[in-house]
Amino acid sequence: MGKNKDIFGNAIRAYFENKDETDIIVHSEDFDDDIIPVAYLFRSFEDMPEIEQKALELCFGKVLDVGCGAGSHSLYLQNEKNLDCLAIDTSESSIEIAQKRGLKNARNQDFFELKNERFDTILMLMNGSGIIGKLKNLQRFFTHARSILNENGQILMDSSDLIFLFDDDDIPDEETYYGELSFSMSYKEQRSAEFDWLYIDENLLKTYAEKNKFNCEIVKKGSHYDYLAVLKPR
Repeated sequence: MGKNKDIFGNAIRAYFENKDETDIIVHSEDFDDDIIPVAYLFRSFEDMPEIEQKALELCFGKVLDVGCGAGSHSLYLQNEKNLDCLAIDTSESSIEIAQKRGLKNARNQDFFELKNERFDTILMLMNGSGIIGKLKNLQRFFTHARSILNENGQILMDSSDLIFLFDDDDIPDEETYYGELSFSMSYKEQRSAEFDWLYIDENLLKTYAEKNKFNCEIVKKGSHYDYLAVLKPR
């Protein structure tokens, strides 16, 4: 199976151009394979989970949509809320399709390499904490986010507490946080390299936010240990 890192981009392009509904498969050594239906990446506001709807309702000012994929969140903000929105993704093909769908401001960009720009809202959805990768990267994340946030700006981030996956006597030792996972993805004959992905429980997020002089408020909880946090620098 050939290595190809732009799994999302290839699937998004095939669906947009040819209505190819081949699923994206997510692999992990710790869990059974999971499926991401590519059509889900093109969902309308009405089809989004309530946590995502709440996040979009809370967006204001100039918005940075991190990991925008096919651009569904930014398209809503642009077209329905008339907000100035920059959508970024490391997937070049995803950005091309987001632009073809009508997104005015989309860029093939790594969040951590973004400089000399300021935003009122940083939007991080679909387990937005994932791009942080490891707990050890949280300080870097908060430092960088502060550098691109306007005064009185906010981060809207969703995540999940994976504690539900473990029995009481089966929780991993403290040396390895149970929300630090590694995944790879495959689509047709292509497979990505492994990458780190962070799920963080709300109490630990609050602890790290406090250490980095951010306020953290949980404004919405989902039905399965997921939540939406609003983070504001002090």
